[in-house]
Amino acid sequence: MILYFIFVLPALIFSFWAQWKVKSAYNKYTKVPNRRGISGLEFAQMILPQIGLGYLKIEGVSGELTDHYDPRDKTLRLSRGVAYGRTVAALAIVAHETGHALQDAKQYAPLKLRGAMVPAVTASSWIAPLLFFAGLFFGITGLAWLGVIAFGASLAFALVTLPVEIDASRRGLNLLKSSHALDKEELKGAKSVLTAAALTYVAALAQVLATMLYYIFLLQRRD
Repeated sequence: MILYFIFVLPALIFSFWAQWKVKSAYNKYTKVPNRRGISGLEFAQMILPQIGLGYLKIEGVSGELTDHYDPRDKTLRLSRGVAYGRTVAALAIVAHETGHALQDAKQYAPLKLRGAMVPAVTASSWIAPLLFFAGLFFGITGLAWLGVIAFGASLAFALVTLPVEIDASRRGLNLLKSSHALDKEELKGAKSVLTAAALTYVAALAQVLATMLYYIFLLQRRD
């Protein structure tokens, strides 16, 4: 157990820090009204037809920071705070999710790859530890290595997710600029929110990598 924390604790601390950064940036800029006084929902309704995505549905979703774009049914789902918030943070989040919608419309390869990987990652996330620890417990090295290989699907997913999220934020910031929804100072605030959000995906990648290195270290030590 101590050895596990030696490997994973730095990534875990980084993850907590990243989550704090997101909440901090969101809480700060959710209190800053945007100069045009438009809500996240109004921004979405305004911008989607302008970029050829007027066919998308917009629906509500419960919770906070649960906003997302669903490519399966072409729906932009916005939390209440974002949909009705007339703040810099609300527009930043809508812009980011619209960035994902643009990726989908333009057949952005990493987004399609990530979507295709979901079933395999879902299965491997619980199969991989079972294979690894069963192989370790029964002394079947090949089975344990199979668990490590299966866990590799989670690492690959995290690696693909990072550029997808960064690109969505880039597209979102470009939309905010071209639509003149935010002024120069407000754009800095929007960038702070989206940069903090990107850190959570870096943290997720670090956690997966740390766990995989721990598995490999255990196997090599046993060999």
